[in-house]
Amino acid sequence: MKRQATKLSVNLNKVALLRNQRHVGYPDPVEAGRTILKAGAHGLTVHPRPDERHIRRSDVFNLAEMIRQEGWAKQGVEFNIEGNPFDDYLAIVDRVRPEQATLVPDSPDAATSDNGWDVFAEEARLRQVIATLKGIGCRVSLFMNATDDPEPAMHKAASLGADRVELYTGPYADAYDTEGRDAELRRYVRTAEAAVKAGLLINAGHDLTTRNLPALVHALPRLDEVSIGHAFTADALWLGFDATVKAYLEALRFEPAKSAAA
Repeated sequence: MKRQATKLSVNLNKVALLRNQRHVGYPDPVEAGRTILKAGAHGLTVHPRPDERHIRRSDVFNLAEMIRQEGWAKQGVEFNIEGNPFDDYLAIVDRVRPEQATLVPDSPDAATSDNGWDVFAEEARLRQVIATLKGIGCRVSLFMNATDDPEPAMHKAASLGADRVELYTGPYADAYDTEGRDAELRRYVRTAEAAVKAGLLINAGHDLTTRNLPALVHALPRLDEVSIGHAFTADALWLGFDATVKAYLEALRFEPAKSAAA
């Protein structure tokens, strides 16, 4: 069976963070999102936090309206809203009805999402939240760590009703230029294999770059979507949005190894 291409969803938080440093209203996350989609990205991601230090509630609503009014959804573009499912997050998702809701366990004051769910400790809460989100039509992804013994957690995630897991790739990115890279990559392979076995699709995100993406794409049994914001925005300072989208799409391109007989 032919492997499906990995989709690129661009996180707009860092664009909003720069905008928020002044009162002048630019760079506009909506205009950035439009430019990124025109360049070929498959989706947009936002992670609104209660203090609105980067993406604001108004940004979420304006982006959703842009995607709807300009016909991007009909072209397969997806809107992904990340967040810890507190009441304010759930209220935003209920109003917007994005294609995907990615649940992360970070605290409101966390600098970034840097740990996956303990699906056993949070079982009751997650089961209820996932049922609510799926009831309004959202696909649900759970932010999860790669581990040495991933099968119990992956099966639990599936039993809670999640459709996907998003592998937290911070440890992989940190190890990429070290002697521990191969061992870390094997941990991600085992976790992805366990997810596939449990019937889950696989997303990934955190500190992914054009340098470290190819090895991850080729090692995992499947990779349905990546969400990239910080490195993407940094690269765009030099390359511009259009060229940066194309660079990440190229890094995601999967080319099966040729057989010896070929």
